[in-house]
Amino acid sequence: MAEPQAVRFDGQVVVITGAGRGLGAAYARLIAARGGTIVVHDAGVAKDGGGFDPTVADAVVAEIDAAGGAAAACYENLEAVGAGERVIEFAVSRYGRVDALINNAGLVLFANPEETGLAFWDRMIAIGISAPFQLARAAIPHMRNQHYGRIVFTTSGRAMRVEDCVPGLTAYSAAKMAQVGLMIGLAAELHDINIHVNAISPVAATRILRRNAPELSPELVAPGAAFLASSACTTSGAVLNAAGGRFSGAWWDRSPTIDLGGGPVTPEDIAANWSRTQLR
Repeated sequence: MAEPQAVRFDGQVVVITGAGRGLGAAYARLIAARGGTIVVHDAGVAKDGGGFDPTVADAVVAEIDAAGGAAAACYENLEAVGAGERVIEFAVSRYGRVDALINNAGLVLFANPEETGLAFWDRMIAIGISAPFQLARAAIPHMRNQHYGRIVFTTSGRAMRVEDCVPGLTAYSAAKMAQVGLMIGLAAELHDINIHVNAISPVAATRILRRNAPELSPELVAPGAAFLASSACTTSGAVLNAAGGRFSGAWWDRSPTIDLGGGPVTPEDIAANWSRTQLR
């Protein structure tokens, strides 16, 4: 079997949001080591989304520079109106292009449905889905002009399976699953040009998933994000589950159709055949 072609990013500009810590920083370091020029976006906020610390992004840029790579820091708070557009404008004004966008920035706050007021909901939606949409919307014209682009969204197993979710994450799960819908919509829009759109569903030990688990190092997820952001990825509409060096693909599927006859069907008919509609 022939050796696989090396995945490289030479001459490419990759925008990574939330790249000052954890998963985003691991993505930035790996892609920079493979020749990519990185826009390290991070507003340096606390775990509750407050505050501002530019040294968070600066530290990753310094690390990449010290290793011989190329990077620049961007500090936009993605909750702000127009922030997504400004991140892409920064990349294009600084480097003249944007080849890949990895939407990694996120916010995890817990609240049960009764506690989820409009301000809380709006904030989770602003970070979780409005910002990724605005970033993609701003990047796509540049990718169209280049006849090339890769867009990666971030979803979560918390949003995709009841068994993997926990109480308090209704707003978070809604925003993360919305990124899957955004991925599908953009993949359909861009299917006939060389812009591919996918999502990653990562599990890693970060300040969000607070545990001491070396086996869940962000560095073990980073190759998945790097692949999806690279020219080696020529598919669209897939979710890549990634945790601890283990990877699996996920696509929306449905069970075989059950024919209940050509006549009127009752709710009782559905109830009697419900188990037959379940995926095996």
